[in-house]
Amino acid sequence: MSKIFKWGIIGLGKIAHKFAQDLQSIPNATLHAVASRTEEKAKTFAMQYNVPNFFGGYEHLFKCQDLDVIYIATPHSLHCDNVLMCLEHQIPVLCEKPMALNASEVKKMVTLAKFQKTFLMEALWTRFLPTSTKVLELISKGKIGEINSIRADFGFKAPMDPRSRLFNQNLGGGSLMDVGIYPVFLSLLLLGKPTSVKASAAIGRTNVDESCGILLKYDNNRMAMLHSSIVVNTGTEAHIYGEKGTIRINSRWHEPTSITLLPHGDEPKDYFFDFDSHGYRYEAEEVMRCLRNNQLESEWMSLDFSLDLIELLDTIRMKAGIYYPKIDNFTEAISAAESINFSMN
Repeated sequence: MSKIFKWGIIGLGKIAHKFAQDLQSIPNATLHAVASRTEEKAKTFAMQYNVPNFFGGYEHLFKCQDLDVIYIATPHSLHCDNVLMCLEHQIPVLCEKPMALNASEVKKMVTLAKFQKTFLMEALWTRFLPTSTKVLELISKGKIGEINSIRADFGFKAPMDPRSRLFNQNLGGGSLMDVGIYPVFLSLLLLGKPTSVKASAAIGRTNVDESCGILLKYDNNRMAMLHSSIVVNTGTEAHIYGEKGTIRINSRWHEPTSITLLPHGDEPKDYFFDFDSHGYRYEAEEVMRCLRNNQLESEWMSLDFSLDLIELLDTIRMKAGIYYPKIDNFTEAISAAESINFSMN
């Protein structure tokens, strides 16, 4: 009989609801405990999903001795502290993206995970979707030849509320870390580390980047042109241009139900995918697979990849003037950029 994995969730906002709903679609997973800042919110969430244990205060979650893994769904600015708390109790962690707000924080998390010999993975759910697997398969089979460039965007018009997480600088608000991370992730996945980084941001009245434009250059004249926004709706598509054709990941490309292969000189071919969940179940299943195999990290979303991703985001932020005063300084960003040989041009 397959082991039933008992999950916990810290932070009970919108994304936690989607994750909880997806856990219900996994036969060998159950939501065992939840924690919020207030007991009332935790109780309401627990009643909605028939969760036997709920706690007001994140640290009280560890009263459940039989938890197998915890999903962190708090605001970006709390990820580091929440993950470290779990790792200190040697409880495996799936942490919502971005792993943290800068490379210094992620390094602390990775160091402790390795010291404690405890599983840690960044919940960048797009990596685990069947659509992403198919894109990588088409590329590996040479369907578009060598990749020449990538163009990807992610923009939506959020209600302007200075109190919301999206527009709060102290909570890591802004477009880059919330949705710009997806185009940056795609470029890193397909092209690796860039040789130069250029970026510019439109900083709004709450001091967060309301839009961000990014130009990454690679060896052999390859490029990635990326855009994110929380003040305008964009097409939210990704185009992967190769010497023999193009792959278009259709809107909204971070959670698509179809992709299109556009080979030069031939008819387009669409690939369709039916999801029986919000899409978060795939990352949860990857965590459970790793835990069954006694792995401390996923080869699909390795700790080294998460470090490369946050270091690239640090460099982009430094170039664009995106700043989080409670945890950040540009000296650290410059150091991170130099450590991975990014050009400062």
